[in-house]
Amino acid sequence: MEFFAGNYDVAVIGAGHAGTEAALASARLGCSTIIFTINMDAVGNLPCNPSIGGTAKGHLVREVDALGGEMGRAADDTFIQSRMLNRGKGPAVHSLRAQIDRRRYSARIKHALELQEHLDLKQAEITELRTCEGGGWSVVTKMDAVYNVKCVIIATGTYLGGRIYVGDVSFEGGPDGMFAATSLGKCLRELGLPCRRFKTGTPARIHRQSIDFSSLEVQEGDETITPFSYDTLENPDFPLENKVVCHATWTNETTKKIILDNIHRSPLYSGKIDGIGPRYCPSIEDKIVRFSEKQRHQLFIEPCGLDTEEMYLQGASSSLPEDVQIALYQSIPGLENVKIMRTAYAIEYDCVDPLALRSTLEFKNFPGLFGAGQFNGSSGYEEAAAQGIVAGINAALSVQGRNPVILERSGSYIGTLIDDLVTKGVSDPYRMMTSRSEYRLILRQDNADERLMPIGHEIGLISDEKYQKFLDRTELKRQEIKRVKETTIPASEEVNQILVSRETSAISHPIRLIELLKRPELDYEALKPIDTTRPDLPKHIFEQVEVEIKYDGYIRRQQAMIDEAHRLERKKLPNDFDYSKITGLRLEAIEKLSKIMPNNIGQASRISGVSPADISVLLIWLAKQDHSMNNGKGGENSD
Repeated sequence: MEFFAGNYDVAVIGAGHAGTEAALASARLGCSTIIFTINMDAVGNLPCNPSIGGTAKGHLVREVDALGGEMGRAADDTFIQSRMLNRGKGPAVHSLRAQIDRRRYSARIKHALELQEHLDLKQAEITELRTCEGGGWSVVTKMDAVYNVKCVIIATGTYLGGRIYVGDVSFEGGPDGMFAATSLGKCLRELGLPCRRFKTGTPARIHRQSIDFSSLEVQEGDETITPFSYDTLENPDFPLENKVVCHATWTNETTKKIILDNIHRSPLYSGKIDGIGPRYCPSIEDKIVRFSEKQRHQLFIEPCGLDTEEMYLQGASSSLPEDVQIALYQSIPGLENVKIMRTAYAIEYDCVDPLALRSTLEFKNFPGLFGAGQFNGSSGYEEAAAQGIVAGINAALSVQGRNPVILERSGSYIGTLIDDLVTKGVSDPYRMMTSRSEYRLILRQDNADERLMPIGHEIGLISDEKYQKFLDRTELKRQEIKRVKETTIPASEEVNQILVSRETSAISHPIRLIELLKRPELDYEALKPIDTTRPDLPKHIFEQVEVEIKYDGYIRRQQAMIDEAHRLERKKLPNDFDYSKITGLRLEAIEKLSKIMPNNIGQASRISGVSPADISVLLIWLAKQDHSMNNGKGGENSD
């Protein structure tokens, strides 16, 4: 028999990376919030790779932190090795990645939820959602408890309708041997949500003592560690040290033969799995088939924590039968006698077509219902956290009657991620990459605070104290750029010795310091002996200044692109409009515009199937509307 359990402003279903960021954001904005998890021990779990960050993903973590989220701080508190990826490339693609003690991370996130004011953490499976008369939702648990709420955020990860596959064996289940959420998916379909099936997978976990490390390549962490969170950056006493090393090895022809000989036993190729898997993170059997010309594939062996002997096999996810997994792993150098502690598996789950969402991550046809994370068709902890904080912010702002926050793709990777999901849709689990952003030289991880902390402060997630520290950092950078522009370096033997030693031309006349820093062969460190007026500043300030000076021309060109994008974004489109009434639009454009209902011309221009000619028609139509509404005096869309 059902019973009434309480009223809340916001309910969050799922306590993974999306759900926890959503719940914390909502509660920190003052909304009474409840977050549900199937198992309290799975809060903030890292069911796949025990790491946070990576290429483009590190940018997302920095941006979540700049908005006032928790992931960056928790990662700094629990990392065991840290590396900055892509240092050999340009600064736009430098990305922080840290190996995490997965149990400590989960405990750290759970404790943050437990301590948060206005937030209740509850172990319960949600089986039903109902709309309430007059607005709002009822959330029903498997134990028949009913909670009435104003907004709901669905952040179910891979639990919703989860089904595990290992060879011919399949069964209902969630990640890490947890229960699946079996009833909610049916309810969402009955409500009319456009659900679909995706799949992902994970490698085996192996016992450290069964590995022969003598034949493996050692991967050390960075000597100088860069943290994820700006709180850590501002704390000189925070301990930043690597505690472990990782290792690398390679598959070989024997591995390849074992997989191909047994490929018919893989549920991916036998037709047992209907869900669509991630394009950019394929299983080992998928890599062998799709890239058959490659002789070998690299694998990384990574610790799962300091108090466990479990090791993670990055790059070797599989859904092959267990006996085949044992054979293929033992064919790899260093793993000849390996013991598998957790068998690799694939998991199929329910998610939703993100084209049904607004840029706020609220469903277009269901006021007060939001989606976040893998439920929206993405993959990855970082993508989930990014969506979670946006959904949590907008749910809270909706409750409070405040205007929503829509992050522009020109201002953040989070904006790019959400815009891609709700404007272009996805055909497989979406993974963030730096190549997805046309503005990546400006959207660097080092300036996430400049791009997003003012927004976080205005919303109310960034405290005045933290914001003042940001303003202080910004002023230090401004003063240093000014000093570099005004400082003149005289021609001398010492100066020319440095220049020639770095294989750049000597000078015969005084030169401004900024001109030397623009030379690709030179950097702050090389010029230190002759830069006598240099102030004592934190290393990250010098790094930011150097990037902005060296890439000034490219940055200005990209800023011009952003300014043009903003011009199109300012041209608003109606939220609910019959596009068939506009003469000149092609039928495909009418169909796509009617389905997605873009907020503005900029978003409309990114919809697949809407051509430049269609955009011209929309611009002409908008100009006529402005003329009619403003009697020829112009309006907000007249530029």
